[in-house]
Amino acid sequence: MSSFHARVSALLLMVTLVGVVACNAGDRAAVPNPAVDATLATAKSEQAAVVSGGCFWGIQAVFQHVKGVIRATSGYSGGAAGTAEYELVSNGDTGHAESVKITYDPSQITYGQLLRVFFSVAHDPTQLNRQGPDTGSQYRSSIFYNNDEQKRIAEAYIAQLEKAKVFARPIVTQVVPLKTFYPAETYHQDYAAHHPDNPYIVYNDAPKVAHLRQQFPDLYTGK
Repeated sequence: MSSFHARVSALLLMVTLVGVVACNAGDRAAVPNPAVDATLATAKSEQAAVVSGGCFWGIQAVFQHVKGVIRATSGYSGGAAGTAEYELVSNGDTGHAESVKITYDPSQITYGQLLRVFFSVAHDPTQLNRQGPDTGSQYRSSIFYNNDEQKRIAEAYIAQLEKAKVFARPIVTQVVPLKTFYPAETYHQDYAAHHPDNPYIVYNDAPKVAHLRQQFPDLYTGK
């Protein structure tokens, strides 16, 4: 989409015609725990995970409701500093993906558990360069790893899900090194929380948070 208004207009058209909800957990088998994962840390600390999969509003909203997550920040990853602006990223030619930096306490939740939420309810990892009503490479499914352990866990988990045929179509999620994460503009932060009645949030992102609560009651927090 070229702008915020184009995004909302496209969504309203889709809702009018077919009543589509972007992320339907009923369309896939249960996503298992990762066979390869980090162990829970013995002391409280902060680590970061960066993922992308469609509009960052919904990804941020999901992870803000996951226990052990300290904060989730919307932003841009994959491109240069000079193009890390919403209007430029929306053109789809900057190399950036709308992404979310998840700062979490590894003594409360593991990296693999975060990825399980990512693949289960946060987005559809089989959609190439799109997610729901949004199209373009800026909406691609990606895991931006910070270190070799994150890369190992992510690649092993994707292989596990593919082998188990959890999804009807192949997973297209990219696993790539994180260069730099650039926080998005202030008005994009906590967008779903600030605009719960926005039609885009109602039809695309609120259902993801509801699916999180249903599928992962032990991980869900109402904060």
